[in-house]
Amino acid sequence: MKIYLAGPDVFLPDAVEIGRRKAAICTAHGLTGLYPLDNAIDLTASDASRQIFCGNEAMMDGADAIIANLTPFRGAGADPGTVYELGYMAGRRKFCLAYCNDPATYADRLGRFMAVTPEDGRLVDAQGLTVEDFGLVDNLMMIHALELHGCPLVTPAQMPVDVWHDLAAFEACVRMAAARLIAT
Repeated sequence: MKIYLAGPDVFLPDAVEIGRRKAAICTAHGLTGLYPLDNAIDLTASDASRQIFCGNEAMMDGADAIIANLTPFRGAGADPGTVYELGYMAGRRKFCLAYCNDPATYADRLGRFMAVTPEDGRLVDAQGLTVEDFGLVDNLMMIHALELHGCPLVTPAQMPVDVWHDLAAFEACVRMAAARLIAT
């Protein structure tokens, strides 16, 4: 089984090493990890961003599944590129798995960045906009896409000290993918 390894990990200073670690975990479980930075891209080309997009979509098309890192990135929610990739794979009815190393609900996490207050039976943010509050770790579309097209979101009981390098939740997703491969 080929698994596309999505997430903001590609922005880490040690992104290549993280990709290698994740691919090695996949290999240890009889799977093949496809990491976005494995694409050969000419970053000096005028169309480098399009090359990245097309390379990642081609990699997803060749994959059987996705494991998406939905750990909050630059805010209260998941990386938007990773969310697109999860939706892309769910839309193609591929096996979807994901993890988030911050087990807090989205509403609680948003409260770390701005005031969130109850108003007329709903939560609102500092701009007066309704805050999605279903007790979920992130947006309901991602959470239910995972439930309906794969496995429920994997979260640790408590946030690890280093959310970007702790791969325990990632490995739990890999084990679920391996179990599915054995079952089919």
